[in-house]
Amino acid sequence: MKLNDHILLWNHVFIKVMDVRHNMLDKGEKLSNYRLPTSAFLYVVRGSSKVWLDQNLHRVERFHVLHSGKGTCLNIVTDDDLDYYIILYKATLVLPCSKEVQQRMESENPFHNQYAFTPHNPLPLYDKVELLEKEWRQASGLGKLHVKAIFHQLVYELLWQLHGQGIRPLKPDLVAQATSYIREHFSQPVTLEMIAEELACSAGHLSRLFKKNMHTSPIHYLGQVRADRAMQLLIQTDATLQEIAENVGFPDAHSLSRSFKKYKGISPISFKKEWKHKAWSQDMPQSMLKYAVQQSLPTRYTDIDYHYQKRVEGDLFMHGRVRITAMTVVLCLSLVLGACSSPANSNNGSSQSEVNHTAVQANGDQVNTNGQEAVQVKTRTVSTLKGDIEVPLDPKRVASDQYMGHLLKLGIIPVGVRSFMLGESWIEKSGISKDVLAGIEDLGGFPMNLEKLVYLEPDLIIGSIEDNIEAYQKIGTTVFLPYWEGLSTADPLAKFRRISEIFGKQDEAEQWITEYENKVAEARAKIAGIVKEGETVSVVQIGGKSLFVAAAENGNYGSSTIYQMLKLPPTEQALKMEEGFENISLEVLHEYMGDHIFVYGADDEGADQVLNSALWKALPAVQKGQVYKYGSFGEKGDEFVMEDPYSLELQLDTIVNLLLGKQE
Repeated sequence: MKLNDHILLWNHVFIKVMDVRHNMLDKGEKLSNYRLPTSAFLYVVRGSSKVWLDQNLHRVERFHVLHSGKGTCLNIVTDDDLDYYIILYKATLVLPCSKEVQQRMESENPFHNQYAFTPHNPLPLYDKVELLEKEWRQASGLGKLHVKAIFHQLVYELLWQLHGQGIRPLKPDLVAQATSYIREHFSQPVTLEMIAEELACSAGHLSRLFKKNMHTSPIHYLGQVRADRAMQLLIQTDATLQEIAENVGFPDAHSLSRSFKKYKGISPISFKKEWKHKAWSQDMPQSMLKYAVQQSLPTRYTDIDYHYQKRVEGDLFMHGRVRITAMTVVLCLSLVLGACSSPANSNNGSSQSEVNHTAVQANGDQVNTNGQEAVQVKTRTVSTLKGDIEVPLDPKRVASDQYMGHLLKLGIIPVGVRSFMLGESWIEKSGISKDVLAGIEDLGGFPMNLEKLVYLEPDLIIGSIEDNIEAYQKIGTTVFLPYWEGLSTADPLAKFRRISEIFGKQDEAEQWITEYENKVAEARAKIAGIVKEGETVSVVQIGGKSLFVAAAENGNYGSSTIYQMLKLPPTEQALKMEEGFENISLEVLHEYMGDHIFVYGADDEGADQVLNSALWKALPAVQKGQVYKYGSFGEKGDEFVMEDPYSLELQLDTIVNLLLGKQE
């Protein structure tokens, strides 16, 4: 990155100094596996040591400077007494800003980069670091402002020397950081969002990168790590399944058993029995057990290039006989698992043995190859973005990460949904029994909790995010139905029809749509004349300090009700938008605003900075009082967050009442 680009991003972020520490380590002392909570500078005053930033080794001596981002694993091994400072800071992009700055931040992000170098002029840096630490210890009130000023001076001096010396920063290996985090925290509740937050990146970006490099998803990898650890404990200890489950991150023995069988192809009890009776028929010492199943530990470079060091116990691998025995045991284990496991289920849930012995007729009846009648399986074909899928004709156990309101309106009670669905505001006004809602399992965020999902044994899963579909498919028949595509969302009535087709409930869907369209016609008659001929309407959404304008089509947060249902006329800019939303700055606000403005999130934190600005107050619609404030981004959300039938009915009432209230 060029110096000017580097400085540009520093000028567009809000900096908060989190901590400034002056530390000392004695000769031979270590700092092990310290995961940076924020971005950090490390400045060595005297001494020498080896410093690892993740797996990248740096030999540092006096006046050496290192930098890395949040989530980096820091290890220090001292050669001499080490005297160093560590400065922790957080950088947040200030909105609104140009798309160019946002794109550079996403692609470059200097606050995550790793670099290490010895400045040619170290003393100016030392003076600023020393002063910064002193002010940090004493800072209060005005002193805190001084801390930030000194920090910016330090950064400027450092960047000037960094680029002057031609140092090229390294981008962090997010996949390596993610795998390290999973291995450190697998015994705790872990979600994709938690990992992404720890590494200061988006969940989608991390998932895509992880799949590209590891050929599996982060959550599937987490399951593998847990299953591997459970396998070790089954061999090495007499712990109960419940004890092992709690140790490796499962709520109970039942969840452990289901997940273990999914990853290893055999139940934990069967695995332990087979291991004892077959794999250990050769008189292998107990101390050898873990080496037959344990994955190799991460390696580190030694002082000699291209050589590695790894800790092993005693002279275990010094004898050829022991090596042969270990290899034999691993071979036996592979044979045991191969004999006991069954192939993974396909989307329609048929195992390979069923395929070998059963012929499927066109009407869905299954007949054994010897002519005897088998269990009848009735399915229908559903077209999805991932091709045609065979789904049960009448699924009884449906799990979904979206669309709970759509399902309930069709008379389908899901067995499990994403957490957010269970707290939506429309539920209180829907008339749905609390007993019905209490029977719906909370499956967490995106992706849904896979262990719980396995436990529920769904016969149909509906997923709205492509990155999660592969994991769901390994559990059961899955239909991919995206809620958003980029910044766009499909017409809500078309979406409802699409969901009804999955279940063969088109008649029920059309009945509600007819009733709803009649209500829309009545609503249009009520508000006729409020927006006069020739006037236009804008829909804006304030998120923190950012401003978004909804498109005439494929938007959300009430824009479909305002534009598609009530037929209120959009601006030319809204008609031209290719996506459902466009992020704009206050400077171009007047180009996008119509004669009437609907503002979503007007009372949320940060919105006042937009609404109290001179540019906002100068808008004709604001001066005429033709602004309609509604909705909130609060934890519970409101009827404008989703576009299910219940929410659409409430949206219609809210928008009509807003317009009629202004008229009065």
